[in-house]
Formats: sequence, structure tokens, C-alpha cells
Amino acid sequence: MNLNEEKYSKYALTREMMDSVGVVDKFNPDQTKDVAEKIQAAGKLMLTGEGSSRIYPAKNAIRKALSMGLELSISTDGSRQASQYDLSKFAVFCASNSGRTKEVVLLAKKLAAEGNESRFALSANEGTLLEKECNETFVLTCGWEKAVAATKSVIEQALFYESILWHIAGHDMAADCSGLAGKIEKTLTMPIEETIIEKAAKAPTIYFAGYNDGVAEELTLKTNEITRKKSDFLEGTYAVHGIEEVMDKNDIVFVIDPIEDEIEKFQEVLVDGVGLTVVAIADRDTPFNTIRVPDAGAMNPHLFLSAGWNLLVEIGLALNINLDKPERARKVGNEFIE
Repeated sequence: MNLNEEKYSKYALTREMMDSVGVVDKFNPDQTKDVAEKIQAAGKLMLTGEGSSRIYPAKNAIRKALSMGLELSISTDGSRQASQYDLSKFAVFCASNSGRTKEVVLLAKKLAAEGNESRFALSANEGTLLEKECNETFVLTCGWEKAVAATKSVIEQALFYESILWHIAGHDMAADCSGLAGKIEKTLTMPIEETIIEKAAKAPTIYFAGYNDGVAEELTLKTNEITRKKSDFLEGTYAVHGIEEVMDKNDIVFVIDPIEDEIEKFQEVLVDGVGLTVVAIADRDTPFNTIRVPDAGAMNPHLFLSAGWNLLVEIGLALNINLDKPERARKVGNEFIE
């Protein structure tokens, strides 16, 4: 992806993907220091929202918290399902870029009526309906996105939640974040092998497999929005536990950061068995054809996501798709009307 070329730069989607470099470079983790203390005191955190405002930001935070061994319990579900829970002892972050997403606003209203004082909002706009229903609102610096598919906001939301964990854990993540923006830029602009793009463009279904940390799942959603192709998220080893029965040899599976002990099984079942193409997205070489990103340590998931964006843009262009305008998908999926 090269914004010096008009075929890329004419789309808001690609410009916003590249904007994420500046968002990461200017990200201020100190903004969450005070709210981190409140969340730590609560001991339980619910991260809710719809679509891209929840999938990667929330699940990345959950994996990171568990990896750190934090005592903080983090959960995530969509707002309708979360509204059925007893959240009286939870701190709740309600994420909605528009601040008008119906499901999220209604949950905030319900929590307010129940007297939950730990209601926080994360939005890309000020003065929203959601802000009126929460005790404290944080506004993203990335600004409102013009493309239907959310990108730079997803990265900033993920960093926002992650920084809360840094404060609770007492970790100085300066070393991990150093150079991250440059590595994201390198990942977004690196060339993708033409044979991979051609194979994916022709595939009946594009699968993403890997950790349940939101990366593969978010890329599955972005595949629908950007390439208009069918896609599916295969958590962990789901790809080799039954779904191979209905896979087609013309399908393609992208495995995000493959676990070494699982590679042999993927090769046996998917490549040798089904006969389909498996491509890895990783920071190292693998036995599969690999889209290799720089090594960013604990921050690698941000690079894996960026590599997926790069890939999907190339697939969309190969299919002559208008990257900014899906035929049915809307920027605000279900808007709250007062």
C-alpha cells in the first residue's frame, strides 16, 4: 500500500489506515492513569460495544491481562447480552465511535438507572448521547473516520485499554512502544506477494485462524467490509476440528502467529488433506508461505492487524472494489434516535 500512488490515495480507507501511524506515535498512555485506579479498585471490568469497537480492543486487552497475570477480571460481550448480566460490581467501558450506537447507549442508560457509578465511555466524538449517560468519557484523538470500515480508531481503542493494564501492572511500556509507529508504517507499506493476492481474490471463502485476541476475528469482519467476500474466524485449532469437512480446495486460510505445536496438524489436515492454501502472518519464517512483519514483542498483534489491512486492500483492489462504499454495511450499524 503506497499513498504516493493514486490507486491507493483516492480512498479514505487507505488514508485512515496510514493515519494510524501518527495515532500510535502520539498516543499518550498517561490519559488512563486515573481511570486505571478506579478500575483496579472495582476489580472487574466489562468492555462492551459493537463490531470493531469491541472485537480487537477488548479481546486484545483480555489476552494481555491474562498473560500479565493481573488480578483484574476482564469480560466482553455485545451490549445486548451484557445488559442481561448483573454488572453492579463492574466498571463498564462502553465503546462507540459515533456515540450513537443504540445497543451501547441503551446499556449505559440501564446501568445509570441501576446506580452503577463506574460507567465510562470511549468515543471518537464529543457531546454524544453516550456521553450523557456515562460518568466519564474519553474521546479518541484519531477523529471521525469517513470509510465504513473502522481502522485507526481500532488501533487507538486497543492502545487505550492496554495502557490501563500497564498502569495497573506497574509496567513501563516505553521500550515496547518505542518504534511501534514506524513498524506499523513498514507493515502497511510492505509489498504482498502477488500469488497470495491472486489466490485470495479467487477464493470462495477466506478464513482467518489464530489466537482469540481479536486480530483474526477483526480481520474476518474487515474481509466482508473491504473485499465483499465470505470469511470465517477459526479460533485456535477450530480449523482442524471438523470444519475441514466443508472446506474447498480453492479456499485460503490465513493463520495469525501460528503456534509451533499446531503447525504440523494444520499442514496435515488443511494442506495435505483438503488441498487448500495456508498462509501465515507472523514475525518469523514458518513452514507456510509467510507474510512477515517486524518484531514488536508484546505489541506484535498491532502489526498482525496492520498486515491484514494491507492484504485486504490489495485483494479489494484486485477485485475492483470501491473500498469506501460497501453496498449494505453502514457506518453506524444501529443508530439511537431520540
